[in-house]
Amino acid sequence: MGRISRCTKLLRWVGPPIHIQLKSPIMTWQGTLTPSQKMVADEAVRHEKDHLIHAVTGAGKTEILFPISEDALLKNQRICVTTPRTDVVLELSPRFQKAFEKIQVQSYYGGSEFYKEYSPLIIATTHQLLRFEAAFDVIIVDEADAFPYTFDEKLRQAVKKAKKASGRTILVTATPTKRERTQFSQRKCYSFIARRFHGKDLPVPKFDSLWQYDRQFNQGIIPRKLRNWLIKCVSENKPFLVFFPSVKLMMVALPLIQKIEHSILAVHASDPNRKESVQALRDGKVCGLLTTTILERGITIFNLQVAVVGAENRIFDHAALIQISGRVGRSKDAPSGDLIFFHDGLTRQMDFAVSEIKRLNRL
Repeated sequence: MGRISRCTKLLRWVGPPIHIQLKSPIMTWQGTLTPSQKMVADEAVRHEKDHLIHAVTGAGKTEILFPISEDALLKNQRICVTTPRTDVVLELSPRFQKAFEKIQVQSYYGGSEFYKEYSPLIIATTHQLLRFEAAFDVIIVDEADAFPYTFDEKLRQAVKKAKKASGRTILVTATPTKRERTQFSQRKCYSFIARRFHGKDLPVPKFDSLWQYDRQFNQGIIPRKLRNWLIKCVSENKPFLVFFPSVKLMMVALPLIQKIEHSILAVHASDPNRKESVQALRDGKVCGLLTTTILERGITIFNLQVAVVGAENRIFDHAALIQISGRVGRSKDAPSGDLIFFHDGLTRQMDFAVSEIKRLNRL
């Protein structure tokens, strides 16, 4: 929002409600929902109150949001799809714009352009909702379990402030807390999809030891198992992500790994070229990326292979590991792929992530 001080004037609209005439059909998306997706979308529309959509990674959550958004727009309501991560905004915005071609879908995130025109459909990070007050009839919080939204009360208050008094909130997540599941189930405002849209199982991670990997990197050595995995991905021309527990270790590893393939890049939260690097992976201009947990969600790459270095690290809790696992096998034409957790000792979080993925597959 730029610099704000006590004497800064903040403005909000207090005039009559804005009504715009939308051209029919409002939604130009021509896809077809699976029976499970349609059931969840219908439930969220019909209940007309706060709702929780619990859908496994790769279940097609974005497609479920299209008819929910269409219903709100047909009622002349203003809708915001918000998420804690900029990368998710960048993933969602073109998909929503393509699904609603006759509407200017506005995207707000740090460094985005400023719009003077009114739009009934906004895609924004949760931080950007600090700009709004009583502005939206429907707020969809995508990736509602993601950092920093779950840890920052200010962001949750921003969502409440941006919603009209008569409005409602729809939470969308693959890893809700037990408390959230219980609360929304009791209110009969809980929808669940345990299967990916293409019907295939969620990929189950494999564990492999990588003893003293940090020491090896600092000595200028790529651990042998990781080296072999990288060479395999490069030789088979399969795109990949390698997750690291810290930026410091990742940047030590980058020049070593670039000796295998010079085009490999690294991305992290403060990287100014993150958007371009991710797009380069999508376009096939680079074969792989090293990354922190910043890309644990909100990214879909065809035939992606994934490795985690240091899966035992505290930053990789079970929710993060489940989300990371969900990057693999998202396409019906490539429903599987390599998914490996390299570790320097097993943890309960790793075991819990695997047991939860297997439980969802059984369901």
